[in-house]
Amino acid sequence: MSALIQFAYFGVAVVFILGLKAMSSPVTARKGIVWAGYAMIAATLVTFYTPGMQNYGLMITAIVLGGGVAWWSGRVVKMTDMPQMVAIYNGMGGGAAAAIAALEFARGGAHGVTASTLAVLGALIGSVAFSGSCIAFAKLQGIMTKAWRLPQQNLVNVVLAGVAVVLGLAIIVTETPPSIIVIAFFVVALVLGAILTTPIGGADMPVVISLLNAFTGLAVGFEGYVLGNPALIVAGIVVGASGTLLTQLMAKAMNRPIRNVIFTPLSGAAAGGGEAIEGTMKELSALDAASVMRYASKVVIVPGYGMAVAGAQHKVWEMAQLLEEGGVEVLFAIHPVAGRMPGHMNVLLAEAGVPYDKIFDMEEINADFPQVDVALVIGANDVVNPVARTDKSSPIYGMPILNVDMAHNVIVVKRGQGAGYSGIENALFYKDNCRMLYGSAQQIIGEVITHVKALEV
Repeated sequence: MSALIQFAYFGVAVVFILGLKAMSSPVTARKGIVWAGYAMIAATLVTFYTPGMQNYGLMITAIVLGGGVAWWSGRVVKMTDMPQMVAIYNGMGGGAAAAIAALEFARGGAHGVTASTLAVLGALIGSVAFSGSCIAFAKLQGIMTKAWRLPQQNLVNVVLAGVAVVLGLAIIVTETPPSIIVIAFFVVALVLGAILTTPIGGADMPVVISLLNAFTGLAVGFEGYVLGNPALIVAGIVVGASGTLLTQLMAKAMNRPIRNVIFTPLSGAAAGGGEAIEGTMKELSALDAASVMRYASKVVIVPGYGMAVAGAQHKVWEMAQLLEEGGVEVLFAIHPVAGRMPGHMNVLLAEAGVPYDKIFDMEEINADFPQVDVALVIGANDVVNPVARTDKSSPIYGMPILNVDMAHNVIVVKRGQGAGYSGIENALFYKDNCRMLYGSAQQIIGEVITHVKALEV
């Protein structure tokens, strides 16, 4: 029976990897998710046949309750709320890994230095991922509206990390560690995760979510070794590795080392600096915006978090279809860190029915902007700020951006005149070829649609 269980776990691990591979393309992503889901069901069922397994009633109850909550929340969640759902679900994974380690410590199940070390590492990383993800959820949900930073924040981080390491070593060298040490270890680890995440503003949030996802994967992999469960080991390491690679790609897209994201975050308090911007913002009416785009040859739409907040993706696609019917070429440009999580804008546009071949990454479309008649920016800010190319004193200098300022005309849909989520003023809004279209994206794009239809008559 044991050999059959191990063989089943191996098959599950293979399907996990194939599913992850399928998720790399929007065309096959849904299929990959389904594969991984069936593999997880198989791994769960196989676990029930593990020799010596007990507490079946509690296991089934937990699965029913947890699965029921997950199914219900997955059904009712809005696409605009997907980032915070990803954050909190990711935190649950880290918390589960930490809980496994706590149970092993309590019953002295992690025998040997290697197993004890991996259990401690899994507990530390899982706890940090759990509390950090909870803070990320609170920020994205609007429960925590400001990023706040402690005096000597980095010193506090180092001290907490050092204390956690010392307590972890005490657990490793003690065959049955005292409860007070274990409790203190988890408290410090949880506080560390929260303290690390609280100063981080919205501009860095996509990188943070990806990094916490990698932490959760590593924690699960380590605890899989402690439990002797190959499925957990493979799934955890695959998630950890892919999350790490994604984090590096996201940090590269912002031209910000990961250490800067953690220790020098872009927040309203830390985003000062930069040269003074001259000029004024020039407003445009919905009718004028409709006219400019209707009689253009090529329009590129750049979505951002403002579109997500307004839930305007369906209206945007409706407008794009109307323009295409009038002979206008309409494309979509996505920055790697647009929105509040990796792929946020891609998911919203796919949900609205935008074909994949109309959505282009930054590297694919940047060279085309000088030939674009109209660049329509909907709720994006830092990812289109030209000071990233020109102002060496700006906190975002060197970050690759979408070159929308090079288009013949730029229209920016924005709720007000304030700075972006990072607190950095956007020089694009003051350029001669840029006009501002103020209001909620849902309402404004609806007005533009009405005027475009009138121009067709």
